[in-house]
Parts: sequence; C-alpha cells; structure tokens
Amino acid sequence: MSRVLFYLKERLESMRKRVLHERFEASKLPSWERVVLTWAILMTFWVVITGDLRAEAMVTGALVTLVISIFMRDLLTEDIRRSGHIIEKLLYFAFIYLPQYLVIMAFRLLESNLKVARNVLLMDINPGIVKIKTDLRSDTGVAILANSITLTPGTLTLDVSKKLDGTYVYVHWIDVETLNRERAGKRIKGDIEEWLKKVFW
Repeated sequence: MSRVLFYLKERLESMRKRVLHERFEASKLPSWERVVLTWAILMTFWVVITGDLRAEAMVTGALVTLVISIFMRDLLTEDIRRSGHIIEKLLYFAFIYLPQYLVIMAFRLLESNLKVARNVLLMDINPGIVKIKTDLRSDTGVAILANSITLTPGTLTLDVSKKLDGTYVYVHWIDVETLNRERAGKRIKGDIEEWLKKVFW
C-alpha cells in the first residue's frame, strides 16, 4: 500500500512540475523584450553609479550594458508577467510599481523599527519561527519577498520550501503575535506580496 502511495505522490509531483513549467513558458516575455528590460535596468544602474551624463560616458554605458543584457537577459526578467506593451511595462515599473514598493517598504520599516524599539525597551519579546504561505511561484518573486521580510526589523527569513500545495516561507519573528498561519502571513508580508503579484507570477 505504501508503494502505491509513494508512486502516486511521485506522479503528482511530476505532473505539478510539468504544469508549472508549461505555465511558466507560456507566461515568459519574448527574448527581445527581456533584452530591452534588462538593458533599461542596467543602464539606469550605470547612470546612478557613474553619475556621468557626458555623451561619451552614456554611449559607452549603453554599449556595455547592451552586450551584458544580450547574455544576461534571463537573470532579471525571466519571471516577469507577460502583459502589455514593452513601453507600458517600463513606464508602469518606473512611475508606478517602483514608487509603490519604496513607499510600502518605507512605512513597513518605520512601523517595524518602532515596534522593535518598544519590544526592546519594555523587554516584551516573544520570539518564534512561523511558517507562512505565499501565492508567488516564481523564484525572483519569492526571493524579493524573502529579502523584503528580512530587511524589515524584527523578522528574518530562514528558509523557503516549495511544495505541491504552494510555497512556504519560514520566518523568525521577534514578537509572535499569533499562531494562526493566515493572520501571521498577513502581519509579516503586509502589502509586499500583493505588490509582487502585479509584477511576478
């Protein structure tokens, strides 16, 4: 009986991987869009780092980042949702999604700093490890979520586990307010997951 269950579990896992792979391949951006998006990100980074807006520096930066983008296009943009025109994606990300993320993180950092300061001053600490579920499936989306949780004072991402029924994130929480997984997930993830679901699948 146990062999049958083991076989069924293996079959379900392989079917899940196949479905996820097919869904992922169908949602991928075309290669040229990935190159353009990667180039825009790297060029912005180039301008910020160098701070040089002379024509020679800009041309050099454009050429260097273009060559890098051709070879590294899948590194940054493989998990991005496929919707809308390339210009629309760039404008949405630059003027809507990125400012939204920065505002969300700024408020979360302020709130968490105040809570941690209160916990330390009052010695009111109830640490523990909680397992929360995320609807994100893409590696990039889960990595950004895990790093955003870690950046927030009072929480530290320990591990990520992808299972048949979803992706789980194990978080060390300085003050465990609830043992209910859904409520703990809402408190820890906040609006970050909803923001990531607009960009990543």
